[in-house]
Amino acid sequence: MRVIGILICLSLLAACGGGNRYDREPAQVMRLSGGPIARACLASDRKARSRELCGCIQTVANQDLSGQDQRMAVKFYKDPHRAQEIRQSDRSTHEAFWKRYTGYAARAEQLCRIYR
Repeated sequence: MRVIGILICLSLLAACGGGNRYDREPAQVMRLSGGPIARACLASDRKARSRELCGCIQTVANQDLSGQDQRMAVKFYKDPHRAQEIRQSDRSTHEAFWKRYTGYAARAEQLCRIYR
């Protein structure tokens, strides 16, 4: 399975082409995961979604978020307004979650940009 993931990553990199390669960060090969965030990502109506991008996002989520955090984040795909409610909530648990979530989102953006 790991070999297949690496081959997928390498084929995606080879297919990128164009642009100034010196302006990009070096691509990182990572294992693409399945899970609740990947499934919600694939089911979303976002144009940039792909199995590779959603799998990468799930991999970062597995590293940065607990299962409970992931279940809360999944709700944002169906109801983006829920994210705004959590962000503005006065509950300390929501505040702590939001800090973890924004850290995860920034890391996913950085690591998964090669799949966009």
